[in-house]
Amino acid sequence: MTKRRRIVLWGAIVFLAWNILTFFVVHRPSTDQQKLEALQSEVQRQMNNNEALLRDLKKQKDLLNRYRTGNAGVQMDQGGRVNHSAHITHRLQSPAGDVVIPVLVIACNRPTVRRSLDLLVKHRPNEHQFPIIVSQDCGHQETSTVIKSYGDKIAHYIQQPDLSDIPVPPNHKRLQGYYKISRHYKWALNQVFNGLGYGSVLIVEDDLDIAPDFFDYFLSTLPLLQQDSSLWCVSAWNDNGKEHMTDTNRQDLLYRTDFFPGLGWMMLKNIWDELEPKWPASFWDDWMRHPDQRKDRACIRPEICRTSTFGRVGVSKGQYFDKHLKFIKLNTKPFDFTHTDLSYLLKDNYDRRFISEVYRSPQLTVKEVIANQHAEHNVVRVQYKTKEEFKGFAKQLGIMDDLKAGVPRAGYHGIVSFMFKGRRVHLSPPADWTQYDPSWS
Repeated sequence: MTKRRRIVLWGAIVFLAWNILTFFVVHRPSTDQQKLEALQSEVQRQMNNNEALLRDLKKQKDLLNRYRTGNAGVQMDQGGRVNHSAHITHRLQSPAGDVVIPVLVIACNRPTVRRSLDLLVKHRPNEHQFPIIVSQDCGHQETSTVIKSYGDKIAHYIQQPDLSDIPVPPNHKRLQGYYKISRHYKWALNQVFNGLGYGSVLIVEDDLDIAPDFFDYFLSTLPLLQQDSSLWCVSAWNDNGKEHMTDTNRQDLLYRTDFFPGLGWMMLKNIWDELEPKWPASFWDDWMRHPDQRKDRACIRPEICRTSTFGRVGVSKGQYFDKHLKFIKLNTKPFDFTHTDLSYLLKDNYDRRFISEVYRSPQLTVKEVIANQHAEHNVVRVQYKTKEEFKGFAKQLGIMDDLKAGVPRAGYHGIVSFMFKGRRVHLSPPADWTQYDPSWS
C-alpha cells in the first residue's frame, strides 16, 4: 500500500468517526455528557495515532532513501538492515576443534591492573578457552602483590627478567620507557608463542577496560585471521570512537582498516614468526604501521570500541589521554557475534560492497557537511586530494588528522568513515586512488 493510499484510508476513518460524533451530538439527550466526552476522547486518540503512523511512514521513507541515494547498490533485508549476504562470494569456515585464545596482559607498575583483571575475569565465558597470562616488567612490588592475589584465576604469571636500563641515543634519554616497553613486548610474546606454545594471542595492557562482548567479538573474528591472508590483526579499538562520531545503535558494525589500531588486539603465531626477528628497539606500534611490516594487510576494527583506557599516567605523560582517549565510547550493549555471519569482512566480499557504498554516495563540501545541508542524504562523501586537504578537513570535522606512512587512523583504502551530526560521512580520496604515499606523515 502506497503512502498516499494510507493517508486517504486514515482520512476516511477520521471523517467517519467525526460523523458518528455529530450524530450523537444531534440525537442523544444532553444529559449523556459523559459518553459524549468519552467518544470525543476516543476520536482524539485515533487522530493522534494517525499522526504517529504518518511520522513512522516518513521515517521508513527516509530509511529507504538512505540506501537508494547514499548506499546505492546495497541491498536490504526485510528488517531494513544492510543485507551483507547479497554481496558474499566467499564464506568463512567454522574453526575445527576447541578454540583457545590466551589473553596476554602487559603490566608494569600500576596496581590499578586490578581494574583490568577484574573485568577480564568477570566477562570471560570460560577460563580454559581464555587463559589469562600476566607478564610484568618493572619489578614493582605493589603491582606484583595485586597480580598474585588472583591465584588460579590467572593461568600464568611471568616476570620480565631483564630490568636494566637500555642504551639510547642522547636525544631519546627521556624516552627510555618506550624502549623498555618494546623489549617487554618481545619477551612476553616469545613466552606465549614459543614458550607456552599457543597459536594466537589477545593482547591487552594494564590500563584497559573491556566491553561485555569483548571475548565474543574476538572469538568470532578469529576465523577471519585464520582464513584471510590479507588480514593480520583484529583490534577492539576505533581511533575515532568518540560517542558523537559513532552510530551508537550499531553494535554489530565492523570494518576493515589499513591502520594498525592496537589497544586490545589479536594476532596469530605466523605473524609473530615474521615480526620477531626484526622487532624494533622502541616505538613498536608505529613500527607496525610501516609498509615494510604491514605489507598491504588490514585489521578488523569495530564501530564502537570494545576497549577504553583509564591510564592517564604513563610514558606519554597523559597529554594524549586528556585530549582524546578519555572521550572514547566503550560499548555497553552486548552483541551476539557468535551467531553472526562475518563473511562480509573477507577482502573479496568487503571491498566490492564498501567501495561501491562510498563512491555512490553524494559528494558534498566540508562546509556543506558542517552546515548540515542536503539533510535528505544520510550517507555522504567528502573528497580530499592532498595531505593538506586531508588534515584540514579532518580537523574541521573533528576526527584524528594524523597519518602514519600515509595511512589515516581508522582508514581503509584512504577512506575514513565516521558520524557527523547524525549522518554517515566518508572522508575519501578520488575514486581512482591506488595506494598510500608514505611521505604523507
